[in-house]
Amino acid sequence: MTAPLPKFVTGSILRHVLTMTAASSVGLAAMFAVDIVSLFYISLLGRPALTAAIGYAGTLLFFVSSLSIGLSIACSALTSRALGAGERAHARLLAGSAVVLMLACMLAVALVLWPLLGDCLTLLGAQGETHALALRYARQVLPTAPLIGMGMCCSALLRSVGDARGAMGLTLFSGAASAILDPLCIFGLGLGLDGAALSQWFARSALVALGLWMVMRKHDLLRRPSRAVVQDNLPAFMAIGLPAVLTQIATPVGNAFVTHAIAPFGDGAVAGWSVVVRLIPVAFVVLFALSGAIGPIVGQNLGARRFDRLRQTLRQSLAVVLVYVACVWLLLALGANLIADAFGAHGEAREVIVFFCRFVAGSFAFNGALFVANAAFNNLGFAFYSTALNWGRATLGVAPFVWVGAAVGGTHGIMAGYGLGVVGFGTIGIWLCFKTLDRLGSQSP
Repeated sequence: MTAPLPKFVTGSILRHVLTMTAASSVGLAAMFAVDIVSLFYISLLGRPALTAAIGYAGTLLFFVSSLSIGLSIACSALTSRALGAGERAHARLLAGSAVVLMLACMLAVALVLWPLLGDCLTLLGAQGETHALALRYARQVLPTAPLIGMGMCCSALLRSVGDARGAMGLTLFSGAASAILDPLCIFGLGLGLDGAALSQWFARSALVALGLWMVMRKHDLLRRPSRAVVQDNLPAFMAIGLPAVLTQIATPVGNAFVTHAIAPFGDGAVAGWSVVVRLIPVAFVVLFALSGAIGPIVGQNLGARRFDRLRQTLRQSLAVVLVYVACVWLLLALGANLIADAFGAHGEAREVIVFFCRFVAGSFAFNGALFVANAAFNNLGFAFYSTALNWGRATLGVAPFVWVGAAVGGTHGIMAGYGLGVVGFGTIGIWLCFKTLDRLGSQSP
């Protein structure tokens, strides 16, 4: 009996891109909502130190999440590539190796970071009671790092096989579990901050249980590998995973440059920038989802040596980016004052928010192009390119632009520089991506 063709090597590319992106967008939106809701519940306790503690600890734990996201890209890239080549038995071994390697990496991260938590929180500025509370919360949640990695790995494996709905359902399940368990543990059990940490343990354990069931029972995509198989797959896993991790942590570095440049203009300017930072992932959630959603499409078609479909994937993804950014930019521009009012922004804070919505938001078309290029490079075997482009954007594409902008136009200049800096890197990324495809296509038998 002939094995069925992998899902993404046939059918409409645009439909695959839209389906995978829509499902991932819902999942990401759920994640953002859970973070906000959890912080909201803690704020209801009426102790500012608790809210601040969650913020400081969350900064460190975001680093852990970024690592797991980067490594999950390797899980998806390797497995989808094998599926595209029609090597399902090998794909199952790769998936099993990915799970083992993800567990090992996240456990190592937790062990290394554990004794450094106190010093890291001090460097972030936490002091006194807030420092003690943040340290307590971080120590309770950090051991869930392997669970975070496993959950990300399962979601990536579901996407690699084309089960967009399953990956979305897994994320929504995790979000729903957190939303229900947070108030129960914080208020129902009267545990406060400790209840928020306990909720994370329950929700992430449930996420891993459901994720493994879906990968193993629903898709039969997991086979226990031997030690030799894991060792053999380690170089390929890290070749994609390490650059992807570096790519993931570049964005906070760029944001730190902007924060440093805007700080001399006062607390109001910093407050406005803080709103913008939180507005970006919500307004442009589809772009963040697209970068992860098209990876399996690229991986399967690369495995099948369908370079015509790979080029089509890039073109269709760019079209989605342009249409989406145009719509969001229009909405942000029209609702700029309403957004500022919602956050109670006045003076300099209002100026920063309104200027971003009306003028800078359009630059995310080039951010979207860079996201598409990153996803393609990670799955084509050129993860170094995505790392170089992202770090170039976070440094050369931010620091000089915002510094010149600050000198010329104050906070408006900083925001304008932040937007202009990505234009070159987005353009170069897409150009290099098509050139890479042409080179691979010419080498293909």
